[in-house]
Amino acid sequence: MSDPVTDPGAEFGAQLWESVVEALTTSNSLTLSYLAMARTCHAVDVEGTLVVVVNSKFVKQRLTDRAVSATIKTAVADQIGYDMPIIYTVAPGAKDLEVIIKAAHAAVHGDSAASGAPVSGAPGVNADAASSSAASAAPNSPAAPTASTQAPSSQFKGTIPTPAELNLGHGANDAAAPSAPQQLGLELGQENGLVVPDTQTVVEFGRPEQPKKAARGKGLNVRPSDVLDDSKLNPRYTFDTYVVGSSNRFAYAASYAVAETPAKTYNPLFIYGGSGLGKTHLLHGIGHYTRAYHKSKVKYVNSEEFVSDFITSVSEGRMDAFKRRYRQVDILLVDDIQFLQDKEQTLEEFFHTFNALYNANKQVVLTSDQPTKALKIDERLRSRFDMGLSTDVQPPDLETRIAILSRRAQADNLDVPLQVLEYIASRISANIRELEGALIRVTAYASINKLQVDLPVAEMVLKDLVSTQDTGNITAALIIGQTADYFGITIEDLYSANRSRTIVTARHIAMYLCREMTDLSLPKIGREFGGRDHTTVMSADKKVRTQMSAQADTYKQVTELTSRIKQAAATPRS
Repeated sequence: MSDPVTDPGAEFGAQLWESVVEALTTSNSLTLSYLAMARTCHAVDVEGTLVVVVNSKFVKQRLTDRAVSATIKTAVADQIGYDMPIIYTVAPGAKDLEVIIKAAHAAVHGDSAASGAPVSGAPGVNADAASSSAASAAPNSPAAPTASTQAPSSQFKGTIPTPAELNLGHGANDAAAPSAPQQLGLELGQENGLVVPDTQTVVEFGRPEQPKKAARGKGLNVRPSDVLDDSKLNPRYTFDTYVVGSSNRFAYAASYAVAETPAKTYNPLFIYGGSGLGKTHLLHGIGHYTRAYHKSKVKYVNSEEFVSDFITSVSEGRMDAFKRRYRQVDILLVDDIQFLQDKEQTLEEFFHTFNALYNANKQVVLTSDQPTKALKIDERLRSRFDMGLSTDVQPPDLETRIAILSRRAQADNLDVPLQVLEYIASRISANIRELEGALIRVTAYASINKLQVDLPVAEMVLKDLVSTQDTGNITAALIIGQTADYFGITIEDLYSANRSRTIVTARHIAMYLCREMTDLSLPKIGREFGGRDHTTVMSADKKVRTQMSAQADTYKQVTELTSRIKQAAATPRS
């Protein structure tokens, strides 16, 4: 195989695919949703076959639909002047050019090892090099040309667009953008003219990576840090890392459609569901995609931060600056909107902020732990929330929970057997946060004690956790009280600014446990600890998670405290 830097097949494939996508965009041959998927793909010419490398089975299934693949095949032929065989292969998370080229060659030559291996046995993550034969889409296509008859690059009829020339959803075709159901197309399905969610349980990995406005092969991925500044987006929460299953498929498809065509698909988009089910992840995914793809100005805010910012701005006479922060944006992402309930002045300001953005054709996306009809808000604001699309996320089913754990293990480079993932997933179903917390405990224990991660270790580590899944009685006050007692300090010490080693350790662990064992948001946890900022809570949570894998003392403290807290919560109060 050629050097990836100078591989002529990679260069030719990248140029061809760019031109094909551009042609499909200009001709409106595919819906915006399919175009968005096509833009996330990479193409390599391998011995006369165009190998399209996609990063998820979800995208492959959609692009290999008979009608869609035939449209793409025609567009390719139009660009090069002859019918070129096309196959599609899945390489989850493939970003680097070398990995993409290896995956393409593996698809042609059957070398599955070339694509790399994910977590052993994990469902839905194995590279899929099975071809989607162009012949199935166009039975009368001529035989594939051999390497000797492969068209040289001089036959390529397309042009490589510059970043400024790329039409990333802002072109003339936007004026004739299809309706919302059309834009979602097969992702949601249609029944009697109505858009309905696809309830088939299929778990996909490797959501479409944030596209970059550059020729393929010259920087194949966009890191959030490349384009983000003050939008407060979590770099880990992208569409690429979101695991899709039957419980969240509709919400994901709607979020992706909004990210592809902000303010033209569903405005506002309202996502609701229980704590820890991935609503915030979708919000950040929209933010990352639109920042990288449309260069949109994005503002993400938790509603509690919005309240605090509003109160501070009023008291300091800086409302003009406040309005600029929230109204001079392209996309406003508001998390946990339910916390605005019963706050009349803040609701009034948010009402006017919403109107200003909506009337300026700007996108608003909201999340809540309950549907709009259950919110205690003014009817005029509720009616505005209902103008767009409202969709929910449900607790993940078993297959999706296994996939989430596998994806987390992959991201953290953890070698976790499928049997262990299945055990954890089968016993913890409350939410994703608790699910991942259990995985961290098992792997941390094994790391500290230099043990192999296996089923007996998982059963031993989680015996207390899985026996008492009902955490409804666990509050921040209970956690703080038990932590103070465990470390032999006072509750006031945890609230104070005291920086002694014992108190700081106790405070960090208590914050971590509040994050893991309650539904409280980061700002609310911060207020429980003497009004600390939510970033302090995030830092404490991250530090404790890291220390659990490296320090036996921290692991022991967290484990023993968790057991105490659960026992205290289960003890009837007289």
